[in-house]
Amino acid sequence: MHSTPRTLNLGILAHVDAGKTSLTERLLHAGGVIDAVGSVDAGSTRTDSLELERRRGITIRSAVVNFRLGEGDAARSVNLVDTPGHPDFIAEVERALGVLDGAVLVVSAVEGVQPQTRVLMRTLKRLGVPTLVFVNKADRRGADDARVLGEIARRLDVPVVPMARVVEGLGTRSARAVPYTGADPDFTRRLLDVLSAHDDALLSAYVTDPQAITYGRLRAALAARTRGGQVHPVYVGSAITGAGVGALLEGIRQLLPPAEGDPEGPLSGRVFKVERGERGEKLAYVRVFSGTLRAREHVPVGGIPARVTDLAVFEPGVLERRAAARAGEIAVVRGLTTVRIGDVLGRVPEGRPFGDVFAHPSLETVVVPADPDDRGSLHQALTRLAEQDPLIGLRREPGGERLSVSLYGEVQKEVLASTLDEEFGIAVGFEETTPICVERVRGTGAAHEILDAAGNPFFATVGLRVGPAPAGSGVRFGLEVELGSLPLGFVRAVEEAVHATLRQGLSGWRVPDCTVAMTHSGFCSIRSTAGDFRALTPLVLMAALRRARTVVHEPMHRFRLECPQEAYATVALALSRHRAVPGSPRAQGESYVIEGHLPADRVHFLERELPGFTGGEGVLETAFDHYRPAAAPRVRERTDHNPLRREEYLLHVQRRV
Repeated sequence: MHSTPRTLNLGILAHVDAGKTSLTERLLHAGGVIDAVGSVDAGSTRTDSLELERRRGITIRSAVVNFRLGEGDAARSVNLVDTPGHPDFIAEVERALGVLDGAVLVVSAVEGVQPQTRVLMRTLKRLGVPTLVFVNKADRRGADDARVLGEIARRLDVPVVPMARVVEGLGTRSARAVPYTGADPDFTRRLLDVLSAHDDALLSAYVTDPQAITYGRLRAALAARTRGGQVHPVYVGSAITGAGVGALLEGIRQLLPPAEGDPEGPLSGRVFKVERGERGEKLAYVRVFSGTLRAREHVPVGGIPARVTDLAVFEPGVLERRAAARAGEIAVVRGLTTVRIGDVLGRVPEGRPFGDVFAHPSLETVVVPADPDDRGSLHQALTRLAEQDPLIGLRREPGGERLSVSLYGEVQKEVLASTLDEEFGIAVGFEETTPICVERVRGTGAAHEILDAAGNPFFATVGLRVGPAPAGSGVRFGLEVELGSLPLGFVRAVEEAVHATLRQGLSGWRVPDCTVAMTHSGFCSIRSTAGDFRALTPLVLMAALRRARTVVHEPMHRFRLECPQEAYATVALALSRHRAVPGSPRAQGESYVIEGHLPADRVHFLERELPGFTGGEGVLETAFDHYRPAAAPRVRERTDHNPLRREEYLLHVQRRV
């Protein structure tokens, strides 16, 4: 009698073009799911199902497919999550990270460690996701696994253990990789050196009796430290030819932890992907962390009961309808009509961060329909796309004349235009990309409105004091009124209104970090409602904010630019023109390396110009770093009812009431 294999939810992550999707294809072939390995260039891969993905040769949306690995008690049912490599689609990666048990980070043996590689490894390390590294493209000209291994240890700043080596044909289709074994004393010594730095018991045993450290004990320690996210085994090979993939598969089976969770425990799951079915119905991808999710039962979604009409789980190469999905599995669920990405089913999963792993988009643009009559259809289409990617950040200005979306980069524009054209039949253009700024509170300001006072039409007293807070600390709301002096429902209404109002500060930008204290409160037991407090709070808060004052800050990217020494003067002028703040250049061979900071909205322009300045030899790496005071005034059109204009605001609120 065969036991049910334990589930492993495995992410494949990489910088774009490192061979991530090709490796996914090779793993599926090795697992018997597909008969032939698909080609990214030919558009025949299993996980790039969108026509746009096949045409562009990049992954845009994460995809899930299952295969079996191993036999008997050590078998694994692997849910393989293929994620985008292009930084413009980092939001898809972010959502996948919250459901993974382990990951394989793919690095090119030719290009080596690239910008997105560093971003991904820093995040995997911070979240403690057990990660193996696969050095791919050993069959390509220019491959150098030894150099890349050094780069991984140095530039990713993580403890690594090389698990295999290329023994012949490096840089050719005949490249052959073989794993190290316990018979290799150099390998066992490297294992011991790395593992003893993270395993006190192993170090103590080695000091006491070096001969007592068997290879079996070293492998057990390697599995324990890998599963703890402290050590990262590195494999090498080629996804195209299959070289070295067998050793990687064994590493996945032996070293990465299967999913935990009690199927008999309380239900706990999270939605990490939403898409539409053939009939337009919502399909929610749910990772079940605890308990059992059953079809035709009501489950709490974000605290509100909803009925699961149907569900399916991933089996090798297919989605299989089931009556239930158990802890550890990923289910595709129908029936949750109001579900959104990030929604929790049952209890909130413990120790599972979701969202805000990477920086939010720092750019935005206005989407313009080619046919003005398509404006209503465009809003509906963008609203539906925002279900699949909440970070689209759809904004509709009063009157509905202008629709803007958030961006990580210019590639998203092209993808968005193609998607709107192909899926919705709407041709669009875009206005100039602009930065998404924030407002920082400069000083302290207070204001209050008293119930029954002249000019206050609401049955509520609200007083607020606003002050600055460190970057990244968020909005902190506190009470300086006597506990019990105001019903809890009214306090919550004020707090909710504070957070909603701070989405648009004095200049129309989000105020992400500040302290807000409630200093005055009062109500009429007969006539006051939560709506009175919710409507009055924006007026009081914006009055306090005016007295505190805010400063608009623009997003800045850190950059690393490598260029030929003879092109430095031209590059330096370009950096100055784009308002960059560069450091001093340092020589590296025949090139100069310049590091510094660059406004987010100038990155695309510098990328476009660089090949011409450097004869195609310039390399630019960028990533969001911080906000700085804007060089010029930047005001954003408001989408609320503008509590800065009291009469206009009151007219709208009272008409609505």
